[in-house]
Amino acid sequence: MDSTSSIVSPVPVPTGLWRFFPALDALRTYRWADGRADVIAGLTVASVAVPQAIAYAILAGVPAENGLYTAIVMTAIGAFFDSSRQLINGPTNVISIAVFSCLATAKTVPDPVTGAIALGLLIGTFQLAITLLRLGDLTRYISHSVIVGFTAGASGLLLIEQTKNLLGKKAMGHPEEHLLVRFWESMAHGGPIHGPTVAVAASTIAGLLLLRVVKQRFSLTLLPDMLLVVLASIAAVKGFGLEELGVKVVGDIPARLPSPHIPNVNVAMLRELAPSALAIATLGLLEAIAMAKSISAQTRQKLDLNQQCLSEGLANLGGAFFRGIPGSGSLTRSAINQAAGGVTQWSGIVSAIAVAAIVMLFAPWAAFIPKAALAGLLVVTAARMIDPVALLYHIRASRFDAGLVVITALSAIVVSVEFCVLIGVFFSFLLAVPRAGRTQLTEFVLTGEGVIHERMEDEPVCSRILLFGLEGELFFGAAADLEARLEEIEARVNPDLRVVVLRMKRARNPDAVCLHLLDHFLQRMQGHGVRVLVCGVRDDLSEAMVRTGMRLQESDIFREQKVRNTSTLMAVRFAYEIVGSEVCAHCPRKDPASREALYYAI
Repeated sequence: MDSTSSIVSPVPVPTGLWRFFPALDALRTYRWADGRADVIAGLTVASVAVPQAIAYAILAGVPAENGLYTAIVMTAIGAFFDSSRQLINGPTNVISIAVFSCLATAKTVPDPVTGAIALGLLIGTFQLAITLLRLGDLTRYISHSVIVGFTAGASGLLLIEQTKNLLGKKAMGHPEEHLLVRFWESMAHGGPIHGPTVAVAASTIAGLLLLRVVKQRFSLTLLPDMLLVVLASIAAVKGFGLEELGVKVVGDIPARLPSPHIPNVNVAMLRELAPSALAIATLGLLEAIAMAKSISAQTRQKLDLNQQCLSEGLANLGGAFFRGIPGSGSLTRSAINQAAGGVTQWSGIVSAIAVAAIVMLFAPWAAFIPKAALAGLLVVTAARMIDPVALLYHIRASRFDAGLVVITALSAIVVSVEFCVLIGVFFSFLLAVPRAGRTQLTEFVLTGEGVIHERMEDEPVCSRILLFGLEGELFFGAAADLEARLEEIEARVNPDLRVVVLRMKRARNPDAVCLHLLDHFLQRMQGHGVRVLVCGVRDDLSEAMVRTGMRLQESDIFREQKVRNTSTLMAVRFAYEIVGSEVCAHCPRKDPASREALYYAI
């Protein structure tokens, strides 16, 4: 069942108080058919959520039960407040990698669980602060190339981290050492390759790939391939005595539901973890919002990005008080929820309830899950994270996009995965500001037919009147470029020049720096005995000129016109009034018949 088939018209954003409780708002138009679809979708998601939650918990360096608690509490809270009707929150491979990377070098954290819970508190707090400050919309200004690069880097990092588990080698190196150093130590000094462990990992990978082919071949979208492979690995451990052969298993998982817990944190721990928590909080919002947008593009649902940030913050904060680990919107489980026909946020709540039931009923069996099987599952997940088409597209699109992809991907591996997005965002702004700060200067001329258009190379230039069009953003980042354009105009001053007409219809967002440059340009032109007429002036630029006392007479400012007689034509006519009969040798205005007929073309 395709979730889009049940959505005929766009889903509006809830208004009033309902917008803070989207799940309750969905009940106002809820039908029995919606309930049936949400239950089926929620159970389907739960079948994938259980093995993923265990795998991602181990990936983060914490016991499996903490991942399961996250798949219960965070999923339920996130679904209740989610703006997106199909997004599933919970533990994710990306956030788990970031948590592991952060905790591996933390000095004030007594144990991984305490550290992960403290991170959850900080991440939730930062995300709520972003919500209160209404900064969620700023995510639209982050280049998607950063996300593509991060995904590639995180996938590579996951493969590096899981290699030792695939080969059955012992983890070596000090936690404070860099990941690549620990990887080398594990490969060089972690003991020989363990055959049975490699066999389990290879069988898991082969089984997942085979089931994926079967799903695609027979359109079995709801086939729980991960759950089936994990169950098969449990059967292999019990049937062939693999644990006695040295294959490591997950170990005991308590058959109990998460209970309220006051986190054991201190100021020193929070201070040390705060920078990484801010980076992970930003990363989690980007991941969730990107997934929500992807779904809404198909379901035609209008999203409230600030509400989405609120749900992420409350989910992480609430999860920390129930021994959960940080998480975000899950790519895999959200896609499964949508494909399974989930209609509203209640499918996520059903999934959380189903995971809780599985924990209570089948936790003893989960103790026999081999870690090598989970490593194989994570490796396949890492490979699926990378979209080769999107990666190649962004690399080919431009040097700007290619640079962001490479910088972000390398930062994930060389620096740390939790900071690579911030590094990518920094470089995206660093590279984007000079591009946004470019101004363009175009010269125009008056033809013999009385038409004003862009000057061609072979057209003569008037020695009395010069006409230029200035385009671009007039903010501080454009100051150097604007100054160069104004110097180009000034370089054209000659003894016969009387008037410069400066068209600024497409000059936007003036600030103090650029206004100061314009004022100094006007002062210099007055020193040359040249009068500057400014036309096409927008209201914001005109008001700024007046407020700053710019050296322009009121008669020299021609505001943007919404009529046929444009401000450019008015300024040119006025320029010829100033010049009078002292026109240049080739001026088309020598002909009395052409003095009134003026046309403007771009």
